[in-house]
Amino acid sequence: FAFLATYATKDKRGKIHHMPLKYALNEFKGEHQKLLNLLSCLNKAAEVSPLMNELVKSGEMLHPLHMKAQEAYEILRSVPNLEENGILCRIPNWWKRRNASSVKLSVKFGEKNQSLVGFDSLISTQPELTIDGIKLTDKEIKQILQETAGLAFIKGKWIEIDKQHLQELLDKMDEYNGDISFLDALKLESGIDSKSEKEQEIIFTNGEWLENTLQQLRRPDDMKKPTIPENVRAELRPYQITGYAWLKFMANLRLGACLADDMGLGKTLEVLTLLEDLRCQKEDAKILLIVPASLLGNWEKESARFTPKINLHILHGKTSEKLEEELKDDLPFLTVTTYAMATKLEGLAKINWDAVILDEAQAIKNPGTKQTKFIKKIPAKLRIILTGTPIENNLSNLWSLFDFLNKGLLGSAAEFKKYANRLSNNPENYQKLRKMLSPFILRRLKTDKSIIADLPEKMEQIDYVGLSKKQIVLYREQVKKLEDIISGSEGITRKGMILSTITKLKQICNHPDQFLGLSAYSPKESGKFELLQEICETIYEKRERVLVFTQYKEITEYLAEFLSEIFQRNGLVLHGGIPVKKRTEMVELFNSVKYVPFMVLSVKAAGVGLNLTAANHVIHFDRWWNPAVENQATDRAYRIGQEKNVMVHKFVSKGTIEERIDEIIKQKITLAESVIEAGEQWITEFSNEEIISMMRLEG
Repeated sequence: FAFLATYATKDKRGKIHHMPLKYALNEFKGEHQKLLNLLSCLNKAAEVSPLMNELVKSGEMLHPLHMKAQEAYEILRSVPNLEENGILCRIPNWWKRRNASSVKLSVKFGEKNQSLVGFDSLISTQPELTIDGIKLTDKEIKQILQETAGLAFIKGKWIEIDKQHLQELLDKMDEYNGDISFLDALKLESGIDSKSEKEQEIIFTNGEWLENTLQQLRRPDDMKKPTIPENVRAELRPYQITGYAWLKFMANLRLGACLADDMGLGKTLEVLTLLEDLRCQKEDAKILLIVPASLLGNWEKESARFTPKINLHILHGKTSEKLEEELKDDLPFLTVTTYAMATKLEGLAKINWDAVILDEAQAIKNPGTKQTKFIKKIPAKLRIILTGTPIENNLSNLWSLFDFLNKGLLGSAAEFKKYANRLSNNPENYQKLRKMLSPFILRRLKTDKSIIADLPEKMEQIDYVGLSKKQIVLYREQVKKLEDIISGSEGITRKGMILSTITKLKQICNHPDQFLGLSAYSPKESGKFELLQEICETIYEKRERVLVFTQYKEITEYLAEFLSEIFQRNGLVLHGGIPVKKRTEMVELFNSVKYVPFMVLSVKAAGVGLNLTAANHVIHFDRWWNPAVENQATDRAYRIGQEKNVMVHKFVSKGTIEERIDEIIKQKITLAESVIEAGEQWITEFSNEEIISMMRLEG
């Protein structure tokens, strides 16, 4: 090692040079005080480093020096103290990044070919000590252990010796010698199973065989396409064949699969094809399918149409006692029930199902609900969930879904919460989580022309609507009332006041009579009714069809009555109070040759699952304030089978809270997708001033 003490000085042109310290004796000869000032920092350096003290006393500090490793190590360790005393230290780059090039423990999972069936499958581990990713030999490890604390030259580079740390790594190597479960390997690689900071420093990687297997799952397009079962009466599109191939591969591996294709791409057909394949392999298999009530008819008809050989039985429409009796009989191949019904049927958890499939799996996104807890108790060899929304954006929802799908993969709720907190501090680690989950999620988008090229365009626009005089008066009254009382409230009381006021304001924006509980609904008293008339008159002239969504059941009948006058014939109304059988009949009628011009739907009851491609216009009369929920509703019309361009109108009352929230969603679309839940709960987190500012009427 070379060592040189220098000082900075200017030449005649004012350029600064760093000169060996001995030249200062000549430059400042006769200027005793300047020389003392320059050399005074050496006294401080001598105080923080014994070696520096010797060099100063002997006068060697004035000359270039050759140092041994131990001497260099002492000075390098003193650098922070030297710099604190005003001495600039120029040191080798390898010392600055010594943590990056120190000895590390690397563990590789699944290097050699092995069989993989389920998360309990054992795979090999290969622990090794490395420097900059290069494996240390036993001889080099022994050499390091024999060195005294300081520096050692290993693998062509200098490293700092920390014998205690090295011994800890060797102890850890013993822990990771031998086989490990596939589940634990995934958790360790992602960092979810890291219980200490030291464990987080270990480098976990997938070996060649395991990485190739996971890549195969991540790239289903490259999979060998299986033969479609001969009893499937449908011509699957190429991407649907890929989806079926992926599901079949996952089923063979006994790994939980999340089919998250965009709404309307045909997830039902892909799953029915898989079920027909499973039926051919094992006709006495028992499959449980849980769906929202509105989709019972859809699954029944799709199965009869595409897979007529499947024996399907619906558990619904009777008392829970009678349905429990049916569970004791010989079950058919496919049993279908609803989320609400499943919670009432304890017998479901007493059957060892070959597979449990959840459609619109967002229904179990909240881990604390009775419904979610019970459904997770139902035993199954294989679990599949279907969802048309991007589940990876909300971490708490994500944990709950995967706790059903592949239990333990994301750890316990407490473990995952700690992991999520670490993610927020190190956003780059999101990529690790995404990489771990990507083999278990298949998501394709309608907007991807490589997936589906023959789907028409979807055009969306915000329609800004003015308020009538009556709406303005009522609106301002409600804001003033909240402004007068909100400052004195807190907690649940405050939240309740805000949510109640938001509901009232949205009702006023729809129509004063909705807020007042009246039944006249004069179009002139609502800007939205007038705009609805204007748009629908054009639709009527073209003899096209429209879906009108609202989140309020109480206004659906009045909207339908108003639309009947415009279209000069009746339409349909679908909300949560309509029986399941009746809903199926309404969908068939709306899509039939007979001209049914409109359907008024509540978002909650009809925002998912239904196929209403006869309509090519969608109107969101009031806003749910969650882009994913609104897109699901729009996708009732914008899906496979739609032959016309779809026009989407979203009504927003100008100058009101509706416009303010719409602006927030547009500005912070990531927040909207990852944080904003259905409804308005998230708005209550704003301060009192922000709430009132959002609500206050402008103009």
